[in-house]
Amino acid sequence: MKVVVYTLGCKVNQYESDGLIAKLEEKGHDVSTEIVPADVYILNSCAVTNEAEKKSRQTIAKFKEQNPNGRIIVCGCASQKNANQFKDIQGVSYVSGTSNKIGLVDALEKNGVFIEPLPIEYNEDYYVTPSKTRAFIKIQDGCNNFCTYCIIPYLRGRSRSRELGSILKEVDGLKNKVKEIVINGIDITDYRINGVRALDVLVEKLKSYKDIRFRLGSIEQGLIDEKFILSIKDSNICPHFHMSLQSGCDSVLKRMNRKYTTEDFMNSVNMLRQHFNNPCITTDIIVGFPGETDEEFEKTCEFAQRVGFYNIHIFPYSSRSGTVAEKMPQVNGKIKRERAKKLAIINEELNKKYIMSCVGKTHKVLVEEFDGKYYIGHTENYIKCYISDMCKINEFVNVIIKKQYEDGALAEKE
Repeated sequence: MKVVVYTLGCKVNQYESDGLIAKLEEKGHDVSTEIVPADVYILNSCAVTNEAEKKSRQTIAKFKEQNPNGRIIVCGCASQKNANQFKDIQGVSYVSGTSNKIGLVDALEKNGVFIEPLPIEYNEDYYVTPSKTRAFIKIQDGCNNFCTYCIIPYLRGRSRSRELGSILKEVDGLKNKVKEIVINGIDITDYRINGVRALDVLVEKLKSYKDIRFRLGSIEQGLIDEKFILSIKDSNICPHFHMSLQSGCDSVLKRMNRKYTTEDFMNSVNMLRQHFNNPCITTDIIVGFPGETDEEFEKTCEFAQRVGFYNIHIFPYSSRSGTVAEKMPQVNGKIKRERAKKLAIINEELNKKYIMSCVGKTHKVLVEEFDGKYYIGHTENYIKCYISDMCKINEFVNVIIKKQYEDGALAEKE
């Protein structure tokens, strides 16, 4: 049977789709991740914003263009949030939520709506077969933070961690296939062993995999202390830290129910820079959060420049039903778009500045693809490099960064 598995949203969704794909292929199905003619279409949906939910519904129309008679299955956060928005769409035969996506391998011919209860323990079913040079490993699911703008804790459930042995087993299965693994989850900062936060313990175990470099997914500011830094300083963890800021203004952070101040965040950044040579710091920022004034937004812009991020993922605030922020005074859409545009200009300047700080220096690139002109890959600090010299895909190469270029930098083999 020809099956399309199409994924929207975060890397955790992608990881879960990859696990489903591996199971479908084990069963003998021909699986594609592109929207092509097929017998069955599985949509792994997203609900982090209104636009993401809208895109989920639009994707179904694209499936029907390829095969009007194809069976359509919807799972993921958008269907967990509101199954009704999918169940009455013609062609949708089965709707499930965020739990047990791997079980869809046995639901290709089922009908109806079945939203399972959110689990209280980690689901250990996923083992993926990577098709690229970089793999993702999920170590944790769910979230206990309950930020006032976020619907994810209600759709994914409470934080729960994967067994250490299960993680290492998956790394063992990948060690001869990929050169980089990204440690992933909804809130990996809260990874625990026997109820105690233990991301540093996992990092210690990963040090034995000498031929693989590891990259952390999004982390929270509170993770960064001397103990954690010492655990990663001499490890094979890339010096690339994506710490979600969300706002550079303390009053907005308080309304968001974020558990830190801008001073706390800056202290964490300074600690990283004390222990690592020019680490890459990236972040997420929401603009137009309910009640955000011009003055509060200006503080965010000033703080972003003060931190000196390499890259900012900019999100105009999107109201999510069921969250505390939904009931707060909303910011006009035009103002949100204007603020996003202004912050994007600052982000572009910061991006160039960081790349310039790396010019003339040697970096290790994992070569990921060839576009017909350049070999392309990322450095340990996540600069996208375009290399004109001959390289091998899925191999490391030492390069010298020459200058900023497109969305990254031109580089030459050392």
